[in-house]
Amino acid sequence: MKKSVKISKKTGIALFVTAAVIMALLIVFHKNPGPAVDQSQELAKKIISCVVIAAACFAFIHWYDKFTGLPVELFQNRHLIWKLAKNDFKKRYAGSYLGAVWAMAQPVVTVAMYYIVFDKIMGNTSTPLREGVEVPFVLFLTAGLVPWFYFSEALNNGTNALLEYNYLVKKVVFKISILPIIKIIAATFIHVFFVCLLLIVAAIYGYYPTIYTIQIIYYSFCLFIFVLALSYTTCAVVVFFRDLSQIISIGLQIGMWATPILWNLDALSPEWIMILKLNPLVYIVNGYRSAIYEKEWFFRDFFSTMYFWIVTVVLFGLGAVIFKRLKVHFADVL
Repeated sequence: MKKSVKISKKTGIALFVTAAVIMALLIVFHKNPGPAVDQSQELAKKIISCVVIAAACFAFIHWYDKFTGLPVELFQNRHLIWKLAKNDFKKRYAGSYLGAVWAMAQPVVTVAMYYIVFDKIMGNTSTPLREGVEVPFVLFLTAGLVPWFYFSEALNNGTNALLEYNYLVKKVVFKISILPIIKIIAATFIHVFFVCLLLIVAAIYGYYPTIYTIQIIYYSFCLFIFVLALSYTTCAVVVFFRDLSQIISIGLQIGMWATPILWNLDALSPEWIMILKLNPLVYIVNGYRSAIYEKEWFFRDFFSTMYFWIVTVVLFGLGAVIFKRLKVHFADVL
């Protein structure tokens, strides 16, 4: 019989603080290459990042049990999560003749329509990614839509997880904290198909997989953790405020245009670029394109990488606290 490894509170805090200090030191001593770097802007980024890291450490120490309870539950129930995620995926398309094909049909049709409108009708045949690098618009578009489809589906499904499985919420012995991640893993199955489709389309246009392409796994993991962090907040709140589902749907429509999916971020002024990069999904979308077409490693964009993970960790901690505080009332409302 395998014994579960338990980490004491002191050890857990020490590990988190050590990781935070290392991250802060990397940020402080990092220097962006290039002569056109705004030093005052770089200093501001470093100061803000270090302040956020310090605040995260304080919050982690103060609410240690609430922050760590959720990851521990997910790890302990990992086998059950995997089994239920597969069942959820199968159940979603049970009874239809084409099954999971329907999950793939709508995004494929959407990409095809955007391609016809923007490429064939409006004549956007190529899009510059950076100086000296241009790709066909269909590749630029597809690399942006693939992570966006995953994000929107996973967020919607994760948000409504408790409502859909309300009969499990009322069971005392069932760990309801695993429900959002089940829905997100189920959405990941479809995402894997679209990543493969993206690579095939890129290969048709002459962009064959390289060692850099493996970074898609990293960016998919980033997106998985980010949407999971959001889902624990949204799924807990939507139980008491059902209108949140509609608000999220509207927000996703706005977010699609606020994220450089159909347009190129570099076409904007530096001020707008800095503002829009506050959207963590910009890091993901640009990362997919960079991994396939630009052939650059993710750590080249150092501050964006640090910013993304700082925001994601903060959101995950916030989601864990909110979920744990509200879950005692779920059964009463559902």
